[in-house]
Amino acid sequence: MSRSLLILLLSATVPLAGCTVGPDYRPKTADALGVPDAYSVPADAAAREDLTQWWTRFDDPLLQRLVASAATTNLDVAQAITRLRQARESLVQARADLLPGVSGSAGYSRNINIAGGTSRVTLPDGTVTDISRSSNDSFSIGADASYQADLFGGIRRGVESSRATYQASGYNYASVLISTQGEIARNYMLARQAQANLANARAALGIQDENLQIAGWRVQAGLVSSLDQEQARASRAQTAASVPSIEASYNSAVGRLGVLTGQAPGALKAEMEATRPIPRGPDAVGVGIPAEALRQRPDVLAAERNLAAATAQIGVAKAQLYPALRITGSLDTNATALSHIGDVITGGLFAGLSQLIFDAGRARAQVRSSEAAADGALLAYKGTVLAALEDVENAIFALRTAREREREYTVALDAANSTAILSRSQYQAGLTDFTTLNQAESALLSARNGLVQAQADQATALVQLYVALGGGWDSTTIPEAPPRGSPPGAVATGTPPSPPLQDR
Repeated sequence: MSRSLLILLLSATVPLAGCTVGPDYRPKTADALGVPDAYSVPADAAAREDLTQWWTRFDDPLLQRLVASAATTNLDVAQAITRLRQARESLVQARADLLPGVSGSAGYSRNINIAGGTSRVTLPDGTVTDISRSSNDSFSIGADASYQADLFGGIRRGVESSRATYQASGYNYASVLISTQGEIARNYMLARQAQANLANARAALGIQDENLQIAGWRVQAGLVSSLDQEQARASRAQTAASVPSIEASYNSAVGRLGVLTGQAPGALKAEMEATRPIPRGPDAVGVGIPAEALRQRPDVLAAERNLAAATAQIGVAKAQLYPALRITGSLDTNATALSHIGDVITGGLFAGLSQLIFDAGRARAQVRSSEAAADGALLAYKGTVLAALEDVENAIFALRTAREREREYTVALDAANSTAILSRSQYQAGLTDFTTLNQAESALLSARNGLVQAQADQATALVQLYVALGGGWDSTTIPEAPPRGSPPGAVATGTPPSPPLQDR
């Protein structure tokens, strides 16, 4: 009778096993996310380029090596890998709930009579004798199994959520990686800019030393008052005062480079000591259309996966409102001798169906909480999309304006250099005063520094654009945690990603 009831109960629940409650996730359309057809700033709409290793487009081998090393040496990237490994193990745990849990046990006990008690036994030769009954042994072996039937898909939704979270962790790793690459390149540009500014300051100091000497001679000759000499001395002191500040900027950038590459702050000072120009990249970058940039951005992909995970959690919460079936079974055997342990085996099977009746609205509140979390994830997804488009447009505009400033400062430097040469020759000939010469040479130093600043801004804006476009990682696969037991510092490539948004 009980066996028939159990079979009937299991047969009734089999059709329900394919039922999954909660909404199915669907990728959002470009219109739903507010993605425009084109950027609002003038941009090269040529086909998107492969930016997986964008740093190779700069003419600087040291820069290329430092940026490429971020994947294996940076500590923030290494921490992102550990978080990715944690997410993988959470997925393994979620999948384990789909299968039965089995546990085993074994036991041995000995009972000893401390005092009293005899036992009559027959010896092999037929003699009957009494002996003391001092102890007896007991052996037992058992196994227990339990299984939570996923009648309404709560466990499957949990696996779905964990898988999406794992994929989001892979994209978060990629976001940390490309951010670190961009930070390394930016600090490298700052270091080279500081070197150029130092060269300008030292060149200006050389000229100002000559001017101070000339002014002294003219004062001694009675041709001018001591005002010229004091002006020359003040001008030189101001230029000299700027040198320590520039050196501090250089030291800060080089120290930051060392830390970003997982080394001590001074580890790269010897390699960076030789003065090199600010790296220049290509003259044009094909940025494509906004939707293409969004498919390349790991932060956008991570936000989309977070939305998928939050959507699946609604099903997990809703499944708690429906009946739950749990099946348990056990096998046990015991004997007084190990050789007889399998003589008698007993077992049991139990199936229990439970249904929530009253919990003061807790379960339904959990459903509403999950729905609110999904709404928040959607808003975060939209915000990430808009922020990504903003990053691209800002980088495009910054690159364009830096190039315009470089062109103008090139003209200004040529004019300031000619003016300074003429002013110096005229001052030596007594045809102009020192104030005019001082102003001309101050304008020359300003033009030189302005040109250096524009060149550095152009290089930095180009790096910013590469990072904004999602360059620096392979977007054709989802980053996965390295195989268990492998050394840290690298990730594995997984399956191709699903599109983060649907076409219109």
